[in-house]
Amino acid sequence: MDEVAVIEDPAAAEASLDPMRSKLLAELVEPGSATSLAAKVGLARQKVNYHLRTLERHGLVELVEERRKGNVTERVMRATAASFVISPTALAAVQPDPARSPDRLSARWLLALAAQLVRDVGALVTGAAKARKRVATFAIDGEVRFASAADRAAFAEELTRCVTALISKYHDEAAAGGRDHRLVVAVHPAVKGPARGPGKGPASEPVKER
Repeated sequence: MDEVAVIEDPAAAEASLDPMRSKLLAELVEPGSATSLAAKVGLARQKVNYHLRTLERHGLVELVEERRKGNVTERVMRATAASFVISPTALAAVQPDPARSPDRLSARWLLALAAQLVRDVGALVTGAAKARKRVATFAIDGEVRFASAADRAAFAEELTRCVTALISKYHDEAAAGGRDHRLVVAVHPAVKGPARGPGKGPASEPVKER
């Protein structure tokens, strides 16, 4: 089972967004049958089986094993990933394009960049999975508490200078065999919730291609 799977097909996205099917996907982090799931979600076994067939058709669940019980063959299923992300590719005609109105101070532009990130990394993950490889990525996630709006603005300007200097230092337009990489840096107000609390610090996870 993958930790995260990217849904790019519109029909698969539609199937996953059905409330009951979404609930079944959550339950199927652990293998289960239509019978065992029916008791958990409060739905008739036949209807659960219908939803499972739909999810299986779109590659969201897979068969683990078949168990024979008397005259009935019980199919034990499992989700193909622990969690799913729907790529903007699934909404190709209306997916956001950050090139339309680049504005580093716009929250909507930030959303467009985030959507592009999901789309591009999703495509890389899908391709890497088919080739049985890993994608070389690096990410940093952290929180900073600003005393004032002026401090936030100063931080943004200093961050811009540092990142620009790093890009200038390492970018080699003429490198033979070089590969372009996209860099996205974002700052936004933290959303209150079960996210990482104070003192946890920034997290990073570099991954190298094999």
